[in-house]
Amino acid sequence: MTLIKSISGIRGTIGGQPGDNLTPIDAVKFAAAYGIWLKDYSKKDNLKVVIGRDARLSGEMIQNLVVSTLLGLGIDVIDLDLSTTPTVEIAVPLENADGGIILTASHNPKQWNALKLLNEKGEFLDAAQGAKILEIAEKEEFVFSEVDDLGILTKNNAYIDIHINEVMKLSLVDADTIRKAKFKVVVDGVNSTGGIAIPRLLESLGVEVIELYCDPTGHFPHNPEPLKEHLGDICNLVVKENADFGIVVDPDVDRLAFISNDGEMFGEEYTLVACADYVLGKTKGNTVSNLSSSRALRDITQKHGGTYEAAAVGEVNVVTKMKANKAIIGGEGNGGIIYPESHYGRDSLVGTALFLMLMAEKGGTVKELRDSYPSYFMSKKKIQLTPGLDVDGILKAMAEKYQNEDLSIIDGVKIDFPENWVHLRKSNTEPIIRIYTEAKSQTEADSLAERIIGEIKEVAGI
Repeated sequence: MTLIKSISGIRGTIGGQPGDNLTPIDAVKFAAAYGIWLKDYSKKDNLKVVIGRDARLSGEMIQNLVVSTLLGLGIDVIDLDLSTTPTVEIAVPLENADGGIILTASHNPKQWNALKLLNEKGEFLDAAQGAKILEIAEKEEFVFSEVDDLGILTKNNAYIDIHINEVMKLSLVDADTIRKAKFKVVVDGVNSTGGIAIPRLLESLGVEVIELYCDPTGHFPHNPEPLKEHLGDICNLVVKENADFGIVVDPDVDRLAFISNDGEMFGEEYTLVACADYVLGKTKGNTVSNLSSSRALRDITQKHGGTYEAAAVGEVNVVTKMKANKAIIGGEGNGGIIYPESHYGRDSLVGTALFLMLMAEKGGTVKELRDSYPSYFMSKKKIQLTPGLDVDGILKAMAEKYQNEDLSIIDGVKIDFPENWVHLRKSNTEPIIRIYTEAKSQTEADSLAERIIGEIKEVAGI
């Protein structure tokens, strides 16, 4: 069992001992640390925080603990209850709140949960802010409010609908154009809040919806990470129903994957490529993704006359680079779409609407669209970490081994070979080393990954 403390939040498995797992005591401690930090950061007397959660089984328990802790600090809370990560991000500035907390472990299995922490813009905290909260939590110097100064709780379950309305108001989204296309779409909501939000959005846009695992019980019917090996049911159902395509989201709805009309994966790396293709075709501009994302975004950006840049992995790093580069769309190759006209956060509702617009205007099938893009293939492997493993030493040794190649060490080790690349990095969310490769065939990508894994094991002596 595991507790991971990082700048992106506090993530862990439920149960066990405090400090080793995400127990009630840990939830209270880190919620209190965030509240104390927010008081100092905001320099305000009356603070307001937005809270929302995905549907996982531990969500209500963690929600009650976090909400009560903030109220005990004298901070007002707007509780969205079942929500999505991008919905909470949108709600923070709309409510003029001072911050937000999303209770979700994103793509992790059901035994995990997490506190994702937002600033007053509804954006993830930066490294310095995250480090300060961890420092406060470590010291446990909390001072709670007296009875007359407790915070006020307001419940608001309207925000998924508000979020949908915000998406439909975007300048590049035209509901009438989508309605005229008369799409039929299968949706896999992995029995979390995507099963509420995505069908509701599609119905608002005149799309016929076939629901699969859209009951937000928190009982995930398959591994919630939207990868090919987990999605056999929706792939079969798209073909059976003769649907135009399928939509898959993770439990907190910030990752978006499509299934083509032939039942094959569109490729989560190509979610961002397709959305960027549509946006760049309407508005000239630049793009950003992370170092582990496909070269296909670079190719599409250059085709439209824009500039592409790569950021370190992590939403906050991509957002920082997007602002510096004045990118009009960006995100991560795991199916995360960041569209600044809406907000600086990965948003599957926005991505779905942009993709529908692309398909409605282009015509043809989703398979034909995928075949029109540069063809790259990725392999995504991982090595489980053991407590005694010197990960930094391993990455340094790999960097030295390939020092004569095109090398980046801003986030782990990225080695760009002429025809392919490999990116090695320590995960911020799981105790693993990630090994991502990309090449012009699946065989080549897999072969490169296996070769690098062998070299890592040799260096590590495992």
